[in-house]
Amino acid sequence: MELMHDLLLQGWQMVLVVLIAPWITGVVRKTKARMLRKQGPSVLQPYRDLRRLLSKETLLAENASWLFRVAPYLIVSATWVAATLVPTFATGLPFSWVADLLAIVAILATARFFLALAGMDVGTSFGGIGSSREMMIASLAEPAMLFIVFTMAILAGTTRLSTIASVMASGTMGIRVSIGLSLFAMLIVALAENARIPVDNPATHLELTMVHEAMVLEYTGRHLAMIEIAASIKLVLFLSLISCLFFPLGMAQREDGWLAMGIGLVAYLLKINALACLLAIGESVMAKMRVFRVAELLSIAMLFGVLAVFLLFLSRGM
Repeated sequence: MELMHDLLLQGWQMVLVVLIAPWITGVVRKTKARMLRKQGPSVLQPYRDLRRLLSKETLLAENASWLFRVAPYLIVSATWVAATLVPTFATGLPFSWVADLLAIVAILATARFFLALAGMDVGTSFGGIGSSREMMIASLAEPAMLFIVFTMAILAGTTRLSTIASVMASGTMGIRVSIGLSLFAMLIVALAENARIPVDNPATHLELTMVHEAMVLEYTGRHLAMIEIAASIKLVLFLSLISCLFFPLGMAQREDGWLAMGIGLVAYLLKINALACLLAIGESVMAKMRVFRVAELLSIAMLFGVLAVFLLFLSRGM
């Protein structure tokens, strides 16, 4: 009976990240529209867009290989697996033993690898430009992410997300400068990884500024739907990661009852919607920077990560 209870919770978490992914995208778009004093589309519009794309015919370029056809499914699968490993409303679930920060970084790198290959597969100039820019951004974002992992691992003694969330929720860490620096670094990395302003603008199709959109210009129909849902799941992943690592308040434990699980679910939904609104507000007050200045922004994130690790070693040495 206990095993069935745990599997039910784990299954619900796996379904939850997919169900709310289009909703979070809709919340971001709606909030940005309201910030611009516009009505904006409904928060349910991403669901309608996905349904419309799934019903459309899929068109392929004549020189598209098998990789171009398979890549969307590999990308959405890898992103979904990474998202399900992040604790949302409860910790200690059956898959928590594989919910490692290093594993999540590796899985996301795999999804990015296939996306970049798919962008170059057809041989268009836009796809090549987008893939090269994506790899440039990744080469700076991943080291910054690793320094965040090192900081959390030093503080909690492990890279397992459930344990880190439990330690952070216990309040034993107190207020630390390293945690604040890691939070700022994580915010910058999240913007870069999700191709958000100021790194990229997901709503534009200007050839000279596109990064993510340039890699998926050739996709249509259900293939494009897979790419879109993968992007939404990835946004949920990073918002959940920020909530889990830095704001784990309200998270339930596996041993807790259904009431605690319900409270944890409500707390998680409130936190992730609040973070989505903050993202939209931040994008509304910032301008997109030039592609060649993105390296400076990500260097700041890496610097924050290095400082966080250095301060931890310094404080322990004293």
